[in-house]
Amino acid sequence: MADADSAAGKNYRSEIPAPNEAYFLKGSNNLDWGLKNRLANIFNPDSGRTVMLAFDHGYFMGPTSGLERVDLDIVPLARYADTLMLTRGMLRSSIPPSYTGGIVLRASGGPSILKELSDEEIALGVEDAIRLNAAAMAVQVFIGGEHETKSVHNLTRLVDQANRYGIATLAVTAVGRDMARDAKYMRLATRICAELGATYVKTYYVEDDFDTVAAGCPVPIVIAGGKKIPERDALGLAARAVAEGAAGVDMGRNIFQAGHPSAMIQAVRKVVHGGIEPAEAYEFYLRQGADSGAN
Repeated sequence: MADADSAAGKNYRSEIPAPNEAYFLKGSNNLDWGLKNRLANIFNPDSGRTVMLAFDHGYFMGPTSGLERVDLDIVPLARYADTLMLTRGMLRSSIPPSYTGGIVLRASGGPSILKELSDEEIALGVEDAIRLNAAAMAVQVFIGGEHETKSVHNLTRLVDQANRYGIATLAVTAVGRDMARDAKYMRLATRICAELGATYVKTYYVEDDFDTVAAGCPVPIVIAGGKKIPERDALGLAARAVAEGAAGVDMGRNIFQAGHPSAMIQAVRKVVHGGIEPAEAYEFYLRQGADSGAN
């Protein structure tokens, strides 16, 4: 049995107050410990930002360009991503369990590109998300779309399920072909998602007044990369977005369809986490790409 005197505590350091620091991520201070811990697997605590690598496109597009062989083309990029956004099928079939970054699982789906895309349902149970150690579940929200109410209901159901087990909910604002991609729409869509409980929101960057979109959303916003654009322009997009209030980017085609995907994701990291200028990041991209081509 331990000696009573040696078992008694002595070094309480009563002159040092216990820390009571705010959580590093916008709108997240009052969340549970487990949810905050999962968010720290998505957002880098040092920069407060994230580089998400999205390759969930196959859930409605099939094997699109650059995603024909995820095992060969995407897995080598995973080590440069803070988090992966993908489907549970691709996670189980192609991603090594040794990957230690955050996992964001696509949780809605239904129609393919052959149908009306806004008619989605919840396509992932929270038990499977837990089984796969997901940090977040992502749901598409079609504000202004034909099935707006249904997609909003999908979000609220997912928030209820995810909150029960300390998993983050990512609301992805989908913009229809006939909708204007302007700040007014983005303010509406992102604020609705946040008001209904999304832990963070993915939306598109707009050239005019994006800072008002970020300021009006009380939770973190990450920027979708969208369609493939020239590498220099994609780096500029990332830089402008974070400078105007975004907490990072969720890029897919602008990384895996780049001329040099590995160099591109590293260049994006330098912009998002390192704060370097897009021109410098583009020079890095060219150097890295040339080196990889020579090997």
